[in-house]
Amino acid sequence: MKIAKATERSGRSLDQIRMVAVSKNQPVSMIQEAIQAGITDLGENRVQEATLKHQQIEAAVDWHLVGHLQTNKVRPALEIFDLIHSVDRLRLLDRIQKQAEKTSRQVEVLIQINAPADESKFGLDPEYVLNFFESAANLDRVQISGLMTIGKFSPDPEESRPFFAQLRHLMDLAETQHFPNFRPKYLSMGMSNDFEVAIEEGANLVRIGTAIFGARQEA
Repeated sequence: MKIAKATERSGRSLDQIRMVAVSKNQPVSMIQEAIQAGITDLGENRVQEATLKHQQIEAAVDWHLVGHLQTNKVRPALEIFDLIHSVDRLRLLDRIQKQAEKTSRQVEVLIQINAPADESKFGLDPEYVLNFFESAANLDRVQISGLMTIGKFSPDPEESRPFFAQLRHLMDLAETQHFPNFRPKYLSMGMSNDFEVAIEEGANLVRIGTAIFGARQEA
């Protein structure tokens, strides 16, 4: 198993790696099969699609929002998702804080970093990460549990290695600042084409779709 081999190369054990099966545009029947085969974490890109699937899937799985979250979708997102990977702006965090106050809950999020500086991707510029954490430090209903990035779109996964290494460095740097709502737990990086490199660079949360479900069906 590729994950196991990459984990061994990184000097960790397999139980330290969490795999999210990204099921965007996949039918519920196929997702059910994956759950029966042992999948415990589902990743979805869109709140509306996830809402429909959540109503049909009764299995005890954790739901991850791995796609961009609009501020007007925060309320339904918090009704479904256990972890939001894609927080990339303070306005969104403020909206999450206010909604969490209404429901008296703690919301676990990851901060998305645009490590490759790709204009087509969402995420914070790495240079502003510490300022972002400082500005968000008073949000007591939000627990920042780590960082997320998307590697470079390339047939060569090695091209993503420096960006994954940079994310690990940013995580370590933020940890030294002791922000009150930061609990470093997850480095979410690596997808079907580059998860092995991501694990070697410290990822403990990988988002895999095609390698599990095959090519996405058209929406």
